[in-house]
Order: sequence, then structure tokens, then C-alpha cells
Amino acid sequence: MQLVEVTTPALAREFIAFPPRLYRNDPNYIRPLDQDVEHVFDPARNKLFRNGELVRWLLLDAHGQTIGRVAAFVNRETAFAPEAELAADSVGAETKVSKADLYRRIGGMGFFDCIDDQAAANMLFDACREWLSARGLEGMDGPINFGDRDKWWGLLTENFGPPIYGAAYNPPYYDQLFRTYGFETFFRQVTYHRMVAGELRPAILARAQRIAADPRYSFRHMRKREWKRYAQDFRTIYNKAWTKHEGVKAMSAEVAEKLFKSMLDILDERIVWFGYYDNEPVSFYINLPEINEILRHFDGKLGWWQKLQFKYHQLRGTVKTLFGVVFGVVPEHQRKGVEAAMVYASAQLIQKPGALQYTETVMNWIGDFNPKMMTVVELIGGKPWREHQTLRYLFDRTRPFERMPILD
Repeated sequence: MQLVEVTTPALAREFIAFPPRLYRNDPNYIRPLDQDVEHVFDPARNKLFRNGELVRWLLLDAHGQTIGRVAAFVNRETAFAPEAELAADSVGAETKVSKADLYRRIGGMGFFDCIDDQAAANMLFDACREWLSARGLEGMDGPINFGDRDKWWGLLTENFGPPIYGAAYNPPYYDQLFRTYGFETFFRQVTYHRMVAGELRPAILARAQRIAADPRYSFRHMRKREWKRYAQDFRTIYNKAWTKHEGVKAMSAEVAEKLFKSMLDILDERIVWFGYYDNEPVSFYINLPEINEILRHFDGKLGWWQKLQFKYHQLRGTVKTLFGVVFGVVPEHQRKGVEAAMVYASAQLIQKPGALQYTETVMNWIGDFNPKMMTVVELIGGKPWREHQTLRYLFDRTRPFERMPILD
């Protein structure tokens, strides 16, 4: 076997082309958009290259055929920061954690794909370990993304069905490859699911109805033609709810507009909800259509023909699943039932017979270090549906392993 560093356009294309061949007999595999993967490895587009470094390899067999791939990377802002780092799950809960226990000199590895062969996997893991160790790192998390946690984060360990957009997918045997090498579970990532037609628990429904009946509260879905206004309402809520945590920067008006503009092509205004108190924005509940139900037909491409097909599927109502991206409530309105009231308000439209095509909701993953958020999601009817795990490997094998601590 031979390890080859990806240094040419041809090798970069092979890095993307290998997984579809590996999964060609797997009916659940959905090829990610090539442009999404390319974005991660493009220094001009991925901001983490400003203070980070990345390398990729292909693993070839004796006949020169690709049998594995992997990437290793370091984000120096977290790996070498002198202060305690904020640990945040994808729905936005943060807390200070010990840098000595968690983030001190920890790098990352990801985009791991390999045949079911431990020796081959070990060569890929060894390459990552040696490259990171040479740069002063003391461990590696994986498989993760050189980017935000909303894409390709964690090893799939339960429910190996078709992946939702941006979610990591792998066959069951990967778990054994990682654990035999010595990786351990750093935290579990639970994805929740609920049927659109599902009812809230009676006690939660009563709280939601009580909030909804208060004339000072109002809940309404976004109007696409006014997207700039809703972008700023989102920014207002985000800055009140998230920047109270040390290390979280306030969102600018420009960033908020850029975020909403990036969603316009796929956004369905009827499933993006906001809550107001005395006409001031206090909450949001952002859903998007689960576009992998369309992208699964495109084989990773998104040219003009695929874009026409995408629009056709949108008009036809092909997508039946909602993806719950995020919800947030400003601090002074938390623990009052506003979260449930938003779900209740949106259900009056979404559950109306014949109004919308959606039948189920899949929610963004929540780390098991955030039990409070898990409780909130379960209260509004979410049930554990799929699990990924973020694994960690410490280079010093005598060093005690510690899992991600529970958020306060």
C-alpha cells in the first residue's frame, strides 16, 4: 500500500471521486455536492485557512487503485488558544471548558473513507497522527470537518439510513476501524425526529396555548419578500441570546443578511417562524426543506440542468421532510413556554390538511454534553432518531481520557 499526498488537481478530483465508488452498492448513500466538499479545501473560500493548515492523502493498493482517503487539519485558534475555549453544539449552547482537558493542542481528522481493512485504516490514521504531532498537537478529534459543525461532523453509529444534507455518512464497519486503532467517544451527537402531525404533551400544549393567547405575544412565519427585515430580527435575537456567553461575538447586520441571502434559493417562508413580544423580536424557529431528498438524484453535481431540476422538484413539493436548523429565545423569555408556543403556532399552518407537503421533522444534532437542550427538544415531541459520535485519540497513550463535560 502507498500513501499519496493530494497535491495536484487530478489527485483532488480522485479524492472526491473515491467515495461514490466505495459506496456504489449502498442504497442509502447520497453523494455530497462536489462544490460543498471543494469549498472545505479551498483557501480562498474557507476562512479557517487564515489561521489553520490542512493536508489530504489517498491510499493506493499494489495496483495503484484508491482504497482510502483522509484529511488532517489544525485550527490554531482553538488548538493553541491560551484561554478556556467555548464548546458549542450546533444549536448554540455554550459554556467554558477546561483547555487543559479538552482543547489543549488537539487537531482534527476527517473525510475518512476506507475499505474494510484495519491495516489500511491504520496507515491513514498514522499519517494524520504523525502530521499533527509534528506540528505540536497532542491528540486528534475525528471524523470531523475543517469547518463548522453543521457539516460532516462525527462518526455515524446508529440508524444508517439516507443522510440528511450535510450529515456524515459511513458504513457500520468504520466504528471498529476507529476503535481498534484507539479512538474513544468524546461526545455523542443525537439527532431528533418528530412527525409533523404529532401532538404536544398535554402539559406543554397548555403552556403553549397560554403563551399564544397572550395578546402581547405574536408568532408569524417569515415573508420572503421582506427577508432583510427578518435577517435583522434574527440578528437581534441571536445577539441577545448568544453573546451573553464569553467568547461569542455579536453578529453584524452584514453577516445576518449574508446568512439569510444564502438560504433564499431553498427557503420555504412558511416553515421559518418568529416570535414577538410587544412587537419586539424574541424568538425564532428556523426550518429548511431537507434538500437531500432532491440532491440524491444529482450525483454530486449542481450545474444549470440540476438547478432546473431542483426548481421543478420544489414546485412539485418533492421534499416531505423538514430540517430543524435552530431555534432561539432571548433570555428574558426563556423557560416560559415560548419554544412550545412557536411549535404550536407553526403547527396551525403546517398540520393543516392540504396546506403543506411536509410529513416529518428531523432536527439538528445535539451533543450529549447539553442535556438541557435535549430535554427541551423532547418536551416538544422530539425522539432520538440517529446518532453520530465525535471520537478522540490522544497521542500519549498513558494520558487519562476524559469525555466532554456536561454543560452547566
